[in-house]
Amino acid sequence: MVTLKTPLKPVNGHAAATTTAATAVGEKRSIDTVEKKPPSAKRPKISESTDKSRWRMLDEGGRQTWHYLQDDGEAENWPQSDADRWYLGLPMDLPDLPAAKTALDSVKNGLEFFQHLQLPPGNWGCEYGGPMFLLPGFVIAWYVTETEIPTHIATEMKNYLFARAHPDDGGWGLHIEGESSVFGTAMNYTALRILGVSEEEPRMIRARGTLHKLGGARCGPHWAKFWLSILGVCKWEIVNPAPPEFWLLPDWVPFAPWRWWIHMRMVYLPMSFIWSRRWTFPETALIRELRQELFAEPYESINWAANRDTIAEKDNYHPKSLLLRTANWILVNVHNPLTRVNWLVKRAEDWVWKLVQMEDKNTDYSDLAPVNAPMNFLVCYIKEGPKAYSVERHRDRLADYLWVNKEGMMVNGTNGVQCWDTAFLIQAVMDAGLAEDPKWRPMLTKALEFLDDQQMRENVDDQAICYRQQRKGGWAFSNKDQGYAVSDCISEALKAVLLLQRTPGYPTLLEDQRIYDAIDTLLTYQNASGGCASYEPTRGSERLEMLNAAEVFGRIMIEYDYPECTTAVVTALSLFTKYYPDYRTEDIRTFKARAVQYIKDAQSPDGSWYGSWGICFTYAAMFALESLASIGEKYENSAFSRAGCDFLVSKQREDGGWSESYRSCETATYIEHPTGSQVVMTAWAIIGLLEASYPDRAPIERGLRLIMRRQQPNGEWLQEAIEGVFNKSCMISYPNYKFIFPMKALGMFAKKYGDVALL
Repeated sequence: MVTLKTPLKPVNGHAAATTTAATAVGEKRSIDTVEKKPPSAKRPKISESTDKSRWRMLDEGGRQTWHYLQDDGEAENWPQSDADRWYLGLPMDLPDLPAAKTALDSVKNGLEFFQHLQLPPGNWGCEYGGPMFLLPGFVIAWYVTETEIPTHIATEMKNYLFARAHPDDGGWGLHIEGESSVFGTAMNYTALRILGVSEEEPRMIRARGTLHKLGGARCGPHWAKFWLSILGVCKWEIVNPAPPEFWLLPDWVPFAPWRWWIHMRMVYLPMSFIWSRRWTFPETALIRELRQELFAEPYESINWAANRDTIAEKDNYHPKSLLLRTANWILVNVHNPLTRVNWLVKRAEDWVWKLVQMEDKNTDYSDLAPVNAPMNFLVCYIKEGPKAYSVERHRDRLADYLWVNKEGMMVNGTNGVQCWDTAFLIQAVMDAGLAEDPKWRPMLTKALEFLDDQQMRENVDDQAICYRQQRKGGWAFSNKDQGYAVSDCISEALKAVLLLQRTPGYPTLLEDQRIYDAIDTLLTYQNASGGCASYEPTRGSERLEMLNAAEVFGRIMIEYDYPECTTAVVTALSLFTKYYPDYRTEDIRTFKARAVQYIKDAQSPDGSWYGSWGICFTYAAMFALESLASIGEKYENSAFSRAGCDFLVSKQREDGGWSESYRSCETATYIEHPTGSQVVMTAWAIIGLLEASYPDRAPIERGLRLIMRRQQPNGEWLQEAIEGVFNKSCMISYPNYKFIFPMKALGMFAKKYGDVALL
């Protein structure tokens, strides 16, 4: 229950509670340390549902937290916004708009709706759900740190998990559209039990049956075994080694952790500390019950050490290599008993603890993402105790990842998509030629002010020591608190800023030096191949994938070249050169030439490109064709552009749309979505064709008609299939894409061909 410690005060133009959701989660504790007395962690009380009209989302400078107002006076002083109601699936009572006849009409109707979702700081927010393994990590971390979970949070988490259970078998998969797996089912079943759901609840009985058919928790992947060992449901002997000693390796070692992809190494960091301590929460009645519920065989009969490599077929997306299995055997049978001496362990744990502290400091405890955040929280709890500032700050910051929608409460894949979506929206309006329309100037000015505020003005402290990439002048995917610059996030935000600041009627908020800072940082991202990765240039060999221990993901050990990221940087540099032709001219020319050559080299014989951040070939084609167009290579004069366009056109459906399943990402083969054409993918394909100046308007107009027919009378587009992906196998939602990219496609067409009637 949220207990307000001070009266309501105005925030961003309305009254708001001064506590955050995670502060509420952490405001009651009943122990000093778990070692001093038996655990008293209590399971929360849950109800059927909460009153959705009492939820509010507070956006403070890009930090987004949800609040449940139980007092009538509080609710009256802080009314729900249109954005709140839209997130929660409540009626917005917006009027119907005149039916769109032209592409530009449709853009204007879309903006009429979307402007209602702009938040006070100037950005747009949304859920960033999809992965089904994040929420259980939060719930387990709260339980083992004896953090009380308020009823409204437990209730809506319960509702979300049941809403997202697989309709055929009642289990859960890796993501919301995936098939049931041990990872998803064991972890979410455990979360529901902690949240207060009875094992006799019919849906729990069904889920338990599915879990047992899959082999039970004994057959879970590494991350499941790790969390269940912390909880005391598994024994640590079932977890393959994750020694912190790897962090002591010299930088020149080819497999030193600093060479790994940032998400992999920042998960391994706290994981290695916890594994080294073999920290387990003291036994409770619930833990004893879970030991009987999660396994297909009697708990007492399990040979834990013999099941380190046991994994269900559904979970084994990336089987462990012979090299990794051999390394694990050596660690277990040689290093642990013979060479893992106390002084070495202490030195490794001390260094890992310092790196954890640097990560917490550099992100103000929000951390990189919702996998390492609860792990860092637990490391601080183990190291400093329940009353430490670091523990309280983590409790507060975990709220940044929580999100409520009509189904319930989830854990987002990051602490938001604020900078990313805002930059794309600005560009979509520019592409439609509407930025100079006085009607949209206030909305766009606020968006520009948000990007101004969110630019990172300095590099992190101890950048080299904690292995961080240069970030000065950059933007993060979410907000500056999270603080990790990404190549395409910098690029898209920079393009948005340059376009608006060069449009009459808009202020110049970023002076030239801040623009130069962004360019200087962008120019550090290129790899030897000419391509660009995401958070930092590639640091290790692709052979490091032989050490991929996660099992459920592919391509996670190092940074890779991505057509999407490379295109974003190329187009940002092209736009920058238009306005600043004399700054680092030769560096930019060389960078672009090498980058575009990478785009050409990455094209498959069928004309496609593989996308790693959106689904899949359609998404990558949009970016790659834009990249080629930025240097003047289009359908009429470029074989690469023609092949890309021909690939897209070959995938158009009879109804004019495009439809690609997430299975394309897993199989690296174009697979149609079983539900048919998707608005977002149709927009991506049309944008690619328009960028390439595809000469035949007919397929473009057919696609636009589908988009326009799917637009609702109030200007909205409805949610369809999931849009995003990471690590080949896990899908993630981008709900604002169904507004941004259709408006961009429609606007580009209107700008190119005029305001012609399509319906």
